[in-house]
Amino acid sequence: MKELLNRMTKDPKIAYFTMEIGLNKEIPTYSGGLGVLAGDTIKSAADLRLPMVSVTLISKKGYFRQAIDERGRQREEPEEWSPARFMELLPVKVAVEIEGRDVYVQAWLFEVKSLTGGSVPVFFLDTDLNENRPDDREITDHLYGGDKAYRLKQEIVLGIGGVRMLRQIGFEIRKYHMNEGHASLLALELLKGYKRDIEEVWDERLVWDTGKVKDLCVFTTHTPAEAGHDKFPYEMVSKVLGEPVPIDVIKALAGSDHMNMTLLALNLSEYVNGVAKKHKEVSQNMFPGYEINSITNGVHSYTWTCDSFRRLYDKYLPGWANEPELFVRVGRIPDSELWDAHMEAKKALLELVKAETGIEMSPDILTIGFARRATAYKRADLLFSDIERLEKIARGKIQVVYAGKAHPKDDAGKWMIEKIFVIKERLRDSIEIAYLENYNMEIAHRLVSGVDVWLNTPMRPLEASGTSGMKATHNGVPNFSVLDGWWIEGHIEGFTGWSIGPEPLENSVNEGVMDSRDAMDLYNKLEEIIMPIYYNDRLTWVRIMQNAIGKNAYYFNSHRMMRRYVTEAYIR
Repeated sequence: MKELLNRMTKDPKIAYFTMEIGLNKEIPTYSGGLGVLAGDTIKSAADLRLPMVSVTLISKKGYFRQAIDERGRQREEPEEWSPARFMELLPVKVAVEIEGRDVYVQAWLFEVKSLTGGSVPVFFLDTDLNENRPDDREITDHLYGGDKAYRLKQEIVLGIGGVRMLRQIGFEIRKYHMNEGHASLLALELLKGYKRDIEEVWDERLVWDTGKVKDLCVFTTHTPAEAGHDKFPYEMVSKVLGEPVPIDVIKALAGSDHMNMTLLALNLSEYVNGVAKKHKEVSQNMFPGYEINSITNGVHSYTWTCDSFRRLYDKYLPGWANEPELFVRVGRIPDSELWDAHMEAKKALLELVKAETGIEMSPDILTIGFARRATAYKRADLLFSDIERLEKIARGKIQVVYAGKAHPKDDAGKWMIEKIFVIKERLRDSIEIAYLENYNMEIAHRLVSGVDVWLNTPMRPLEASGTSGMKATHNGVPNFSVLDGWWIEGHIEGFTGWSIGPEPLENSVNEGVMDSRDAMDLYNKLEEIIMPIYYNDRLTWVRIMQNAIGKNAYYFNSHRMMRRYVTEAYIR
């Protein structure tokens, strides 16, 4: 172990801090897109042999395991797992102060290794130690569980504990990359090391040298909705966090009314970015006065490409996994082989649907996929806005596969799942609909590769980026999506897929008007364009599949994304 740690700490590193991370389905330390993106980031860093280390929480009881009854009612169960099966416990401990007492933190090591010879160590922080009180041992149990105080304790462990753990192990860190505001307390921990002589400055708050901390920090924001940014009342902050630096300094950096973790990160980072060009604009409007850049997300090409397409790419585009730009040469692949690879993936998905739900779907019917977090703004029910019209145009001609978890406290999201189950029963004789429970990385892999069309219907402009559609393109699946997030950049109408609704607007119009307008466009294009091409013009459909690969997958991958982070954020 000592030899391993010596090797890891030999050279300066970029430290990537994230509350959640999705590396594989056996390690359930992710809830959705943010965590899976973090996993893809680490995998590309390993492939590209970047000098990176990552810090996250162990989440021993996972996010939750979703069970759905016959009426669509979601039940949440702990998803307990054993870290010892996958990683090694380090003989290193640090302490953080929570509610005025020391809470001890240990770390589990998981190494992400690449066939290129690169590797990235991931440290999973854990407070389940005998030295801690029973309630402190549970701080790293549940991802996004508990109340606000529980969340603040987790963010103390992640940010402050994470910096201390890296120091204790012996890392020299040249940049700290905060993946969302959950990690921004790391900047306060860094700030403690930079204090100037009071006689040099006229304002006591300026004793703390924020400039040196900013030189070390990079911040990526993913949240275009005000409610998605963590905020903690200062009464709670004083009780739980205390004053790692004076409270007046914290208020000057994080806001006077409450501690806004995004504002804290903005004020202590030299480089800040949103995750799509549109998201940059939205973030700039939310936080005027800050320079916010954009680096559009990407996905790890090898991870999200199904077996049949991997074989196809290996045959015609050797080297694609580490050079996704080779996808521009997709025209080398014969049409028949591309279609056969897709049908193999489709049959694998439909086998899963039958095994999990008992619903038997036909490989000959246009299959639409919709899978993401179940929450109101994603509008999973937009397809059913006018059920009579949908039946009239699509009876026996489409089938739909859904998946997605609602946050345990999101009643509207849970109701959305129940609504889909009601509609599923109503349409059972005309349109087959399946809902796969306990959405995870394995189910996502089957879905993005096995459907014919990937549907995405969020309220604008609430989709920061979206990555599921990028995964679909790696398997030749075109997107049918609202113009928001990454699709604004990836969409070429009728060429890489299709849009839903009007061009992107700076501000949302009335929700009812937007729903009606988007639903009408969805039905019109489904009836007049998508279904006719799918059933009557195989050649054009295969060309659209090729374009999705050659125009979208070649660019919207995490190798391109990480090269941009290196040149724009890390080397400054």
